[in-house]
Amino acid sequence: MKKYVLFAFNGNSNCFVHVLLNALDLHEKGYEVKVVLEGESVKLVQTMTESSNPLFKKVVDLQLIDCICRGCSAKLGVLEYNERSNLPVGGDMSGHPSFSSYIEKGYDIITL
Repeated sequence: MKKYVLFAFNGNSNCFVHVLLNALDLHEKGYEVKVVLEGESVKLVQTMTESSNPLFKKVVDLQLIDCICRGCSAKLGVLEYNERSNLPVGGDMSGHPSFSSYIEKGYDIITL
């Protein structure tokens, strides 16, 4: 089975919805899929949670979010919120999630 990790960098909620849709599509078709929030997208945890976005809720409930970038969360002022979200916050590369850690686990990387 193919494995994919979707790295979201864009902080636009309309763009992020496409990350969520693709993650759900891949999951429903039997692929192993993870979502990583990097860059400006780390601000969307609060936006999506507080607006009760149903796609975000479904992705969270399915535990498809693998990591929210600690470094970007701190830089953009949302670290405390993201840590309280009960979603994984981290980064093995100077506070950022590394591509190499996913490649080593056999994931193909898609950046959006």
